[in-house]
Amino acid sequence: MSVQPRRIAILGGGVGAMTAAFWLTSREGWQRDYQIDVYQMGWRLGGKGASGRNAALGERIEEHGLHIWFGFYDNAFQLMRQAYAELGRPPGSPLATWDEAFKPQRLVSLTEYLEEVWRVWSILTPLMPGQPGTARGGKDSIADALANLLGWLQAWLAEWPALAGTPLAVSAATLDDALAARAGLRGPQDAVSVAQHAQALLREDSLAHASIVLSLLRWLQGVLHDAGAWLQRHGIWPDAVRRLYLCMDLALAVAIGMLADEVVSKGFEVINDVEFSAWLASHGAQPASVGSAPVRGFYDLVFAYRDGDPRQPDIEAGTMLRGMLKVGLGYRGAIMYKMQAGMGDVVFAPLQLLLERRGVRFHYFHKLTELRPDAAGTCVGEIDLQQQVALRGEGYQPLVEVKGLPCWPSEPLYGQLDPAQAALLQQYAINLESQWSDWPQRYREAFGQPLPTRTLRLGEDFDQVVFGLSVASLADVAAPLFEHSPALRQCSERVAAVATQAYQVWTMPDLQGLGWQGSPADGEEPVLSGFTEPFDTWAPMDQLLCRESWPAGDEPRCVSYFCNAFAVKDYPPYDDHGFPAQCAGQVKAAAIAQLDNDIRALWTNVGAGGFPWHWLVDPAGRAGVARFDAQYWRANVDPSERYVQSRVGTTRFRLQSGQSGLANLFLAGDWLKTGLDAGCVEAAVMGGMQASRALCGWPLAIAGEQGW
Repeated sequence: MSVQPRRIAILGGGVGAMTAAFWLTSREGWQRDYQIDVYQMGWRLGGKGASGRNAALGERIEEHGLHIWFGFYDNAFQLMRQAYAELGRPPGSPLATWDEAFKPQRLVSLTEYLEEVWRVWSILTPLMPGQPGTARGGKDSIADALANLLGWLQAWLAEWPALAGTPLAVSAATLDDALAARAGLRGPQDAVSVAQHAQALLREDSLAHASIVLSLLRWLQGVLHDAGAWLQRHGIWPDAVRRLYLCMDLALAVAIGMLADEVVSKGFEVINDVEFSAWLASHGAQPASVGSAPVRGFYDLVFAYRDGDPRQPDIEAGTMLRGMLKVGLGYRGAIMYKMQAGMGDVVFAPLQLLLERRGVRFHYFHKLTELRPDAAGTCVGEIDLQQQVALRGEGYQPLVEVKGLPCWPSEPLYGQLDPAQAALLQQYAINLESQWSDWPQRYREAFGQPLPTRTLRLGEDFDQVVFGLSVASLADVAAPLFEHSPALRQCSERVAAVATQAYQVWTMPDLQGLGWQGSPADGEEPVLSGFTEPFDTWAPMDQLLCRESWPAGDEPRCVSYFCNAFAVKDYPPYDDHGFPAQCAGQVKAAAIAQLDNDIRALWTNVGAGGFPWHWLVDPAGRAGVARFDAQYWRANVDPSERYVQSRVGTTRFRLQSGQSGLANLFLAGDWLKTGLDAGCVEAAVMGGMQASRALCGWPLAIAGEQGW
C-alpha cells in the first residue's frame, strides 16, 4: 500500500522559508513523506535579503542594504556550512566553500559628535576561539555571560591608571564593614581586586551571592563616578580616558541591572516592559554613557526607532541587552563576517541550487494575495495566488553566471517570459516585487483581461502551509484567518516592522584616496555606525569588486554601502502607484546631501568645497551631481522588505512556528518567538528551523532558543 506524501506549500523565499525547506529535506528519504512547493513573488528568492546583478552596469551587486553576519550566528552558519558542503562546488571555483564565502571582520568603528566635530572611534576586536556554526562546549548561561562581562571590566579597570594618570585605589576600610565581611574581603583592596572578587563569587553561585555581588558593583560604580567627576573638573578628559570611562560605566550599569532586576535568574524578558536607554539610566549609567556611540551604534544596527524616526528610540531592554551581550561576548572567530559577494549570490543561490537538486519545486512569479480558512475554521483551506507573468517555456531558470558564480539578476530574465508581457514589463519599468505596482492595470489595458489567478485548495494542492513572509504582510494576506486566531491577529497588530533605506556608491579613488583615516595599523576596512542621519551606518565593501565585471576604464576602486531606517508613519493604499518613486526620490536627495555636506567627516579628502562628483563611476560620462544617477539607492517600504522591530512590550505577542492557531499553518521568519526575538538573519533561520521541527520533528535542537 502506498501513502500519498504530505503536500507542503512554502509561501515566500526569504531566509525563514528557505531554512524550513532545507531542514525538511535534510533527512534521507524525505521524498517518501513530503512534496514541497515554494511559491515566490517575482523572479528571485531572498525577501529583504535579496540582491541582484545589474548586467547594464558592470554586473554590479545591488542590495537592499548592508548585510553583515555576526560571529554568534550559530544556526545561520551551521546552515551555510552544511549547504556548501553538500553543494560540493569544485575546488578552485568561485566561493567553493563557506569560509571562502564569509571572511572575518574585526574592525568596528563608531562616530561621536563632540564640540561640533565628528570623531571616529575605531575598535579592533579580538579573535576568539572556535568557529561559528559548530557545537559549543562547556557552560553557556546568562550568569556566564555576566561573569565574562565582569572579566572585561577588570581589564578596563587595570588599564585605567596608565590612561588617566590616577588609580581607582582604595582600602577595605572604605567599604561598609558588614559588606566587606560578607564578601570575605580582607586587607587593602583596589578596584581591580574588588571586581575580580565579584566575578569569583558570581561564578561560584550566581544566585546565592547575587546580593553581595550587587553591592560590590554599586560600590565600584560610585568609585568610578567620583573619579570621572574629579578628572573632568581638573580638565583631564582626553578621548582615550573618556571612552574607557564610558565602557566601564555601561558595563557596571548592565551588570547592576541584571542582578537588581533578576535577569540572571528569570531571563531577559523580565525587563522587556522598559525601554533600554531608560533601563540603563535607572541603574546608574551617566547621561553621557546612555547617549554614547556604543549605545547609539546598537540602536542604528537594529533600526530601533519608532516609525523610522531617529528622535523616537524604542526597543525592549531585555531584547536589546541580550543582543548586545551576544554580539560582544557570544561570538566565536570574528565578531563579524563579511560576505564575499551579494547576499543573493552567497546565501540564496546555493540554497536554490541545493534545494532544487533535492527535489523542491520552485514557482516564481506567484504573488500571494489571500489565505482563507476552511469551513470549520481550523485550517487554511485556500491559498490565492496572482500569476504575475506567463513563461515562454515550461519552467523558469532564475540564475545567471557572473565570472563563474551563479547569481540572481537585478530584473527578470525577460527572454524566458511571454514576449508580449516581457515587452510591456520593460516598457513601463514594472517592479514585480512592489505592492504599489501598476502592473495589474497595465496588463488589463494591454490584454483586455485581468491577471490570471490560481487557487490552491486543501486536500488537492496542499496539506500544510509554511508562511515565510514578513509579519508586515499578515494584515494584507491573512486577515481572513484572524477571526479564527486571535493570537495571529495580535501578533500582526503588535509586532512592528519599519521601512529602511540604502544607497551604494562606486568611486574611482580607493579608501585611502577618499581620505579615510580611521583604520588601525593593519588597515582593515571598517563597519561604521552612529554617523549622521538619515544614513548613520556605512561600510566599504571593496571585497565585492572582484566579483563584478566593469569595462576597462570604469573599474571602481571602492564601493561604499550606506543604510538606515526610513521614516514612514502611514502607508498609502496600494493604488497610490507613485508612492515608491516618491520614497526613492527622498532617499536620493538625502544621499546627495550627505555626500555633499557630511561625508568629509569620514572621507577627509572631500574638503570643504563640496563632494567631487567626478569621483563617482558613471559609464555614461555625465558631469557634476548627475553622476549620482549611475549609483544605486532604494527605499525598502514594501511589507516583505521592512525590518522587524522589538518595541517595548511586544515580544510577548510573538508566536512560535506552531502557534498560528490553525492546525496546518506553520510560521517562519525573524518575527517569531525564537529566544532571540529580534530582526536578523539568525532569528529568521531559527524561525525556519522551528517550522521544520513542528512539521517533522527535525532538527531536534536550535541553539539559543532558550534565551541565551
